[in-house]
Amino acid sequence: MAWLRQSRGSPRLVLVVVCVALLLDNMLLTVVVPIIPTFLYAMEHPSPEPQTAQPSLLSLPTLGASRLGTVPSQSPSPRSNLRTFSQTSQSSQLPRPSHSAPYHGTQSELSPKSSPLVSLFDNSTFSLQEILTEPTPDQSSPTTELQSNETTNATESSCLQDSAFLEEENVRVGLLFASKALVQLLINPFVGPLTNRVGYHIPMFAGFIIMFGSTIMFAFSGTYALLFLARSLQGIGSSFSSVAGLGMLASVYTDDEERGIAMGIALGGLAMGVLIGAPFGSVMYEFVGKRAPFLILAFLAMFDGALQLFILQPSKISPGSVEGTPLLTLLKDPYILISAGSLCFANMGVAILEPTLPIWMMQTMCSPKWQLGMAFLPASISYLIGTNLFGVLANKMGRWLCSMLGMFIVGISLMCVPFATSIYGLIGPNGGLGFAIGMVDSSMMAIMGYLVDIRHASVYGSVYAIADVALCMGFAIGPSTGGALVQAVGFPCLMVFIGVINILYAPLCFLLRNPAVREEKMAIIDQECVMHRKSYNTQKESREFPLSDYSEEDTEE
Repeated sequence: MAWLRQSRGSPRLVLVVVCVALLLDNMLLTVVVPIIPTFLYAMEHPSPEPQTAQPSLLSLPTLGASRLGTVPSQSPSPRSNLRTFSQTSQSSQLPRPSHSAPYHGTQSELSPKSSPLVSLFDNSTFSLQEILTEPTPDQSSPTTELQSNETTNATESSCLQDSAFLEEENVRVGLLFASKALVQLLINPFVGPLTNRVGYHIPMFAGFIIMFGSTIMFAFSGTYALLFLARSLQGIGSSFSSVAGLGMLASVYTDDEERGIAMGIALGGLAMGVLIGAPFGSVMYEFVGKRAPFLILAFLAMFDGALQLFILQPSKISPGSVEGTPLLTLLKDPYILISAGSLCFANMGVAILEPTLPIWMMQTMCSPKWQLGMAFLPASISYLIGTNLFGVLANKMGRWLCSMLGMFIVGISLMCVPFATSIYGLIGPNGGLGFAIGMVDSSMMAIMGYLVDIRHASVYGSVYAIADVALCMGFAIGPSTGGALVQAVGFPCLMVFIGVINILYAPLCFLLRNPAVREEKMAIIDQECVMHRKSYNTQKESREFPLSDYSEEDTEE
């Protein structure tokens, strides 16, 4: 404990706290991606009671459709109803199955009405001479061929069961996912100036409390309305945690190169959340249940709150000695707007994939529930590699160049997604997408702090509120419009559309190569405390704040 008291407020421990907060936020962000589509489908299509009394009357298409986890309601044709009724009424007259004395007749001696019964009982054969009226010699196809045809039709129909509901579900799932980003978009403009006044530690802890409540609500919500409310509440907590956390890092890491490395590590925590969230949610939902992943995340949220109480030291983190640049002034800066646009469009690609890719996989690949989350695993791993790798390399090769190349790769990867025919075909496009977004995020987050240093007052709450707003716009516009666009133009055309947008926006990153420095906003940095800064416009004002003994000699002369 003595070591903990001495090291409270150190930059490394602050980095640990921010990493854990971003990890938790993004685990909760992505853990619902594979759960929500199948959970909503199961709510609308509950599985019927198992029919143990008459197993032979279960139709093969129904068995095939159950591979999706639920059995959609079907209206049988009148002909099938008559056939089922006749078979049910005659079942009492059938003798018990005999394994020792099978019926030695050929398939041509059986009527069409009795063939489904024979094909479903693989281990026994009935003697149907008592109920058969006349043999039909025209029917000579073997039983195995009939079985394979019915099984093939059942497999094909399992991918298309209730496709109309799946198309409509794109919109509902998209709006649910977008609600978090929309709420966060509205809250961020207030959180940024709030951190400039009260510091970063109070908003950070408030974000933990709200996130904990949202996680518990997710675990026990059973309707679409409650899930929507929990997702919106998560947006409020995420706004406090993200803006305060990134601003805290920028304030304790004042060197530009060190700040870039710290931002890369912090975004690595974000990447770990994305990496673990979707596969963790799909596996836990498949084998344990819906509540299990959210209760585990609630425990992690309590651990994050304990870390904040023990590690953060408000007196060393609060930047109250400096007045920050107004939010509207930052929004008028063209360099900040270009950086924010890069964050928005690059992340919009993966935001569109979150609600639409699982449903597209259910329709075209007949994917089980655990694969819906595993499809995002390559993107998460490559994002983790990209953020940590280019957190160091971006400062050497140029952050503008990393961002431009990243947006080109994002566009190409998105256009390759529809060519996948199985989950293995998604490894390459999703891996390239995650790596490219890691390049853009690690570069742009560091550039935002650098632009504030050279063009505005070095208080970072508002500028990282703008960065978080840009991310939220991508995650709000993407899912909310993606579901409707899938219905209108289809999933492949949507991927081409958003990919082309990223490719066309990429050349704008060249303007960030050498941003102009505002001379009238040059800061005088105190040698004893790097947070004490003074902006000046004339030479007379600068003499009021001497930096050394030489300045006193100049005033006497």
